[in-house]
Amino acid sequence: MDVQGTVADGFEPVRDAFADNFVRRGERGAAVAVYRDGRRIVDLWGGTKDADGTEPWTRGTAQIVRSATKGVAAAVLLLLHQRGQVDLDAPVGTYWPEFKANGKERVLVRHLLSHRAGLPVLDTPLTPAEAIDGVSGARAVAAQTPAWEPGTDHGYHAQTYSWLIGELVRRVTGRSIGTWVAEEIAGPLGLDLWLGLPEAEQGRVGRIAGIEAPAAAPSAGLRVRAKASVTDAYGDPSSLTRRAFAAISPLADENDPAYRAAELPASAGIATADALARFYASLTGVVDGGRRLFAPATLTMARTEESAGPDRVLVVSTRFGLGYMLHGPASPLLAPGSFGHPGRGGSLAFAGPESGIAFGYVTNGMQKNVTADPRAQALVRAVAKALAG
Repeated sequence: MDVQGTVADGFEPVRDAFADNFVRRGERGAAVAVYRDGRRIVDLWGGTKDADGTEPWTRGTAQIVRSATKGVAAAVLLLLHQRGQVDLDAPVGTYWPEFKANGKERVLVRHLLSHRAGLPVLDTPLTPAEAIDGVSGARAVAAQTPAWEPGTDHGYHAQTYSWLIGELVRRVTGRSIGTWVAEEIAGPLGLDLWLGLPEAEQGRVGRIAGIEAPAAAPSAGLRVRAKASVTDAYGDPSSLTRRAFAAISPLADENDPAYRAAELPASAGIATADALARFYASLTGVVDGGRRLFAPATLTMARTEESAGPDRVLVVSTRFGLGYMLHGPASPLLAPGSFGHPGRGGSLAFAGPESGIAFGYVTNGMQKNVTADPRAQALVRAVAKALAG
C-alpha cells in the first residue's frame, strides 16, 4: 500500500500500523491524524476514496463518521453550559416544554448526555425521510415514554441522541445544531467537519460500504460477540438493543446526498481525520494560535464518569462522561484519562489530556463492530508505542 502523508520523528510505528491495516485488516480507504500539544504529528491517508471504487483517497477526502459525531454534538451543549446558556441539572422541559409528556418531567439535561434518559427506542420507528425532515424526530422523542425511570440506569441512545440533542440546542439558541457547529466550532477552527453537508462539498465525500474483516484479523471490543446474551440481544427484534439501532427503519442510505445534508448529531457527521483530531486538540488546548474550546472545569466535567456498568442497549459494560465515551474494555482509548467517541463500523476520535494527544481516524469500509474497531485499535496501540519510546 502506497501510504501518503507525513509522521514526526518517533511516530513511525503509526505509519507502519496504518499500512498494515490495508494488508491484514481489510482496509479499503482511510486516514489518520494525530496532534500532540496542539501540533500535528501524524497526517496519513491511503487507499481509495470510495470503498467500492478506484479513485484515490486524497488529503481532503472526508467520510461519514457515524457515532463519532456524538462527541462533536456533546461539545455544543457543554459550550452552551460554559457560556451560561444551559444548566446541565435543569429538566429538559425547562427549555423544551413539550418534552415533559409521558413521565419525562424529571429528565435532566445531563441525562441526555450520559445516556440515562431512558429514551433509546421509539415505539414507532421513523422512516428515513422522517428522520431527516427536522421535525418528526423531535416530536417522536417528546411523545415517547421512557423505557426505564430516567436517571436510574444507562443505555446507549444510538439514534435518538440526534433528536434529543439537536432539538434542545435549537430551543436554547434558535439555531440548528449544524448551523451552530459551523459558526462556532468548524468555521473558527478551520475544520473540514459538517453536521449537514453543504451541496458544494458533496464531491469531497467518499462512498462507504460494509466490508468483512479478514478472518485472521484480531478482534477488539464488540466486533466478535461471543457471549450468547449479546448475540441474542442483537438478534431479538423486541430487545432494546435491536430497537435502539432500528429507531430509523428501514436503514437509511448513508451515501444519499439528502442523508448527508441532514443534521443528525448521533450518526451523520462528515469529517476528515485531521478535522476530528484538530477538534479534540482544541477541546483541551490551543492549536496554531487559535482558541481553546473547553475551560478546565468543562474539560473535567466532560470526562468525569456519569454512567458505568452494564449498558441496557449494548449489553456490555460501558463508561460515559457527559456525552463522551471513557476509556474502558468496551471502548479502549489511549489511557484512563482519555475521552472521545467511536463510530459504529470504524471511525474513532478522542483526546488524552495527560499525554497531550488528540486522535482522529476515518474509513470508508464499515466492519462489524460497535465500539472498538480492530483497525483503529491498531493505530491507538501504535501511538502508545511511539509515546513510550
